Amino acid sequence: MRSYSVAIATTILLLSGTIIQAKSKYICDEPKPEDMCNAANTCGSGSSVCTIDVRKSGDGANVKPSIPNAKNNQFFCIKSGTTVVWMTSSKNTGFMISFGSDSPFNPDNPIMGGGNKPITVKAQNPGCYKYDAGAFYSGAVFGMSSGSKPELVILP
Repeated sequence: MRSYSVAIATTILLLSGTIIQAKSKYICDEPKPEDMCNAANTCGSGSSVCTIDVRKSGDGANVKPSIPNAKNNQFFCIKSGTTVVWMTSSKNTGFMISFGSDSPFNPDNPIMGGGNKPITVKAQNPGCYKYDAGAFYSGAVFGMSSGSKPELVILP
C-alpha cells in the first residue's frame, strides 16, 4: 500500500512539473517575443509598405501579411515607422481590427475598412500585440465572423 501511495505522489509531482513548464499558446506571453522576429516573418520596412489582407472564412476571419509563404493568422513582425495597409482582397467584404486601448498604430482607432476602402496606418509603438480581427459580407444581417486572435510585434 505504501509503494502505491509513493507511486501516486511521484506521478502527481511529475505531472505538475510538466504543467508548470508548458508554454503559453500566445507568443506575446513569452518573455521576449521580439526575439522570434526574423526576415521570414517581418512585413515591410521603412521604405516598403506592409499590406495585410483580412478575409472572411466560414465563421472566422483570416489575416495574412504580405510575406512570402505567409499563412493565415500567423504571428508576424513590423518595423516601427513602416506604413501598413489593412485591406481585403474579397469583393463585398468589410473588416474590423481592434487592438483595444493599446494600439501600435497611428491613428490608434479601431481599423475599419472593406473591399473598396483599404486603411493606411503607421506602425509606431514597439511591443507585442494581440488583436481581434473580424470580417463580414456587405449587407448580411448575421454575417460578422467570430473574431480571430492573431498577434504581431512592432520592432523598434
